[in-house]
Amino acid sequence: MNPLLYTDGYKVDHRRQYPENTSLVYSNWTPRKSRIQGVDKVVFFGLQYFIKKYILEEFRHHFFNRPKEEVCASYSKRINNYLGANQVGIEHIAALHDLGYIPMVIKALPEGVEVPIRVPMFTMYNTLPEFFWLTNYFETLLSTTIWLPCNSATIAKQYRQLLDTYAEQTASTPEMVAWQGHDFSMRGMAGLEAAVLSATGHLLHFTGTDTIPAIDFLEHYYNADEDKELIGGSVAATEHSVMCMGTNSGELATFKRLITEIYPSGIVSIVSDTWDLWKVLTEYLPTLKKEVLNRDGKVVIRPDSGDPVAIICGDPDAEHPAAQKGVVQLLWDIFGGTTNTKGYKELDAHIGAIYGDSITLERAERICKGLAQKGFASTNVVLGIGSFTYQYNTRDTFGFAMKATYGEVAGEGREIYKDPITDDGTKKSAKGLLKITLDNGNYQLHDQVSWDEEQQGELREVFRDGQLLIDDSLSNIRKRC
Repeated sequence: MNPLLYTDGYKVDHRRQYPENTSLVYSNWTPRKSRIQGVDKVVFFGLQYFIKKYILEEFRHHFFNRPKEEVCASYSKRINNYLGANQVGIEHIAALHDLGYIPMVIKALPEGVEVPIRVPMFTMYNTLPEFFWLTNYFETLLSTTIWLPCNSATIAKQYRQLLDTYAEQTASTPEMVAWQGHDFSMRGMAGLEAAVLSATGHLLHFTGTDTIPAIDFLEHYYNADEDKELIGGSVAATEHSVMCMGTNSGELATFKRLITEIYPSGIVSIVSDTWDLWKVLTEYLPTLKKEVLNRDGKVVIRPDSGDPVAIICGDPDAEHPAAQKGVVQLLWDIFGGTTNTKGYKELDAHIGAIYGDSITLERAERICKGLAQKGFASTNVVLGIGSFTYQYNTRDTFGFAMKATYGEVAGEGREIYKDPITDDGTKKSAKGLLKITLDNGNYQLHDQVSWDEEQQGELREVFRDGQLLIDDSLSNIRKRC
């Protein structure tokens, strides 16, 4: 598809609506408001993918490398059928094709940094006067591509900070946290690109993921190398269909076959609540204790339904005695473990637990707190973070918007802004040219600056006139995170 059609319908004729002799439009991308309590900074991530995928790859293959007559004809057909009689024209489309590249400057903060609310992450403007219309023409495509990885990277960081805090207090191996948050979101996301964009945001802070395409994505767009660094990984694991095919009456045999024949060593995660989780924990595992402890590896028990906090930590009000104890306590009763120097119990290395259904930040904290109150290290359980976390968000979670703040008409600069009288201040934009400084570790916005001042500060040119100027790596971005 012609990438100039990757836009909202109202964009296509804005070129004629700007004042005559408009020659420059300067815009920025900014998180304007946080709807997550306690979060006032947003992790910046995804722009390099956008530039490589759309500005370079898509335009090269589906615009510049196609015959001009074909491109113009397809554009004209689509717009004429879409709008009816109109005067949008195709001369500007033909001119861009003749040019052979996107005449734009994009200046950005480094990906991976935390950007305060109301501080722009990047700016962009046209470099040739006749293509002033291109700047905000890209708003829709930019927005639909970039808000999600920023959202997920920010939310993943909240999980990482939470799990780091409890591991520091209760665990002997805080480095385990890199694997403690595991991405299970792919099947619940709104399509493959959304799944991968979200999963890569997750991988800025963790190494556990079941979203395999995210690894290829980071190698292709962020210079990662799976042979030289750990991008993301997982373990062998069952699903309910496997357990069901082994039958209810044969579940014990299925467990034994899995841990002695199919996976006699290494880590294997076994979904354990297909029928009766408590029976697995009080009958099957005691029967298989010797086999589990003789393995060179870990058997991970995976409950998959119910209240995660109660299942993992126990529910004193439950009717079933096993449910009162919870998964971690029951595993301790069977397999034991050690008490670390911080005074918290850690399960024997041959056994563990993971819970991956309906985890939220609030539930994750309650699980960690509940385990600590029972004398267990937080790292006794891995948490599967899924679409309940990453899909229940929108562009408005952090109020992302791309807005023009400066333009030039007939050679004269115009500082422009919006400030709706009916709004609560969220939609009030910056004004004029922008400069970002780093003061005491925090990015600060300065608007209404001169062009000389705009060239200073923390915004770096990452793209100019068809050329990617900074090609960052996953390892660098992870360090910033």
